[in-house]
Amino acid sequence: MDENRAGILQESNRIISKLQLLSAYFGEDIIYRIYLRTQVIHQLFEKSEDLDINKLELFHLQFTATMIELLQKIKKGNERNVTLLYEEIELNNQLIAQIKDVHLTREAFELGKQKQSLKINNSLRHLYQTLSDGTSDYPFSKNINFFSARFAADFFLNIDADLLARLTQYVVSEVYSHAHAVIQRKLMGLLCKHEFKTAFYCGLKSGTVVIEIYKFLDTDRYFIYYPSRSLFLLCDEAEVQAIGEARPETGDQTIVEELQNKNDHLQASIQAIKTSMPNDIRVLLGEHYKKISDINFLQNLSAFDAQTNILKTMLNTDII
Repeated sequence: MDENRAGILQESNRIISKLQLLSAYFGEDIIYRIYLRTQVIHQLFEKSEDLDINKLELFHLQFTATMIELLQKIKKGNERNVTLLYEEIELNNQLIAQIKDVHLTREAFELGKQKQSLKINNSLRHLYQTLSDGTSDYPFSKNINFFSARFAADFFLNIDADLLARLTQYVVSEVYSHAHAVIQRKLMGLLCKHEFKTAFYCGLKSGTVVIEIYKFLDTDRYFIYYPSRSLFLLCDEAEVQAIGEARPETGDQTIVEELQNKNDHLQASIQAIKTSMPNDIRVLLGEHYKKISDINFLQNLSAFDAQTNILKTMLNTDII
């Protein structure tokens, strides 16, 4: 076997190997049939030394190489789209993880609300006792302000300075003043009447100032606790209820489920997108297969020029 013939056959085998890989990648029947037919053509030249080996080289140059380049371009585009899908899935997973982290923090907040309510109720009982006894004992539970310091940033509602001023203003003659606290007289009377049974309702913040709002368990009455001033005041029921209605409802579980369902859909579509092929290309490949399956294809080898030009045109358009 002369060197030129051996080189052309070797290059032909290399081209056929590429075609085999692309056939396996796309899983398209038409590509597999072209691959098989190309093998038959190669073997025909390999076994028939009387055939002009240069025609095999011409066949690959006119058709196979261009087709491989086209399929590789489609493959590259598909893989780029798949990468985008994986990136979207990863972003969704990160968001799911963040929501779950927030959910854990919210669980801590809900537990903290219960503990803070107990602290406030106990503190107010002790404040009542010290006022009754006329002592200056410190009435507050340990770390009573830790709750707002921990959760205000994430769970307290923003209000403007005007609302803050309205909620915290009082008439000096209408409050009890203690060495460690100031409490509205009417509020203390209601607390005694309702046996100091209140619960945390919501937290508010304006700039660096935070206040906590509490609700009596068996009536629609509310009061504020202003931690930095140890101030307790009744507040307007309508105004507080309006604030309560503005509290955002959380649908974290729904969001998580939607993101998980979306990821499932994206994951299921990856294989189809990875191996997708424009129908125009599929039709063109079918036409090529018919040509190379023609028993007289060797005699009409030059006729591949027109089809090759179509393939090259495909390479230079946005159809893929």
